[in-house]
Amino acid sequence: SHHFCPILGKIWIGVLPNEHTNVIGLSKYARLAEWVMGRPQIQEEAVVQLADLIQRKTQPDGLAIVMEASHFCMSWRGVKDMDSKMINSVMRGSFLKDANLRREFLSLIPQKG
Repeated sequence: SHHFCPILGKIWIGVLPNEHTNVIGLSKYARLAEWVMGRPQIQEEAVVQLADLIQRKTQPDGLAIVMEASHFCMSWRGVKDMDSKMINSVMRGSFLKDANLRREFLSLIPQKG
């Protein structure tokens, strides 16, 4: 059974634009992310939803999103494990095709531990 809980976490977004890309400001990304994360849902679906939204709005050559999140309901149910973070990612376009680009993006994300 899935628990639908608010998601609290960090999101890294990589966008590879082309000449047709509609470039949006950082605050717009933050608002899109807040909107998607604020709705109760499963994290795997949230990250895909955010990717779809950004792809529609910007039409980039490549899109990469990594989400590291904790779910509030874990603390509601008395689970005191603060390491109950889940990591989900979505890679599209150039980030999917080009392993070097993907590695470069992932290397920018601070490693846990």
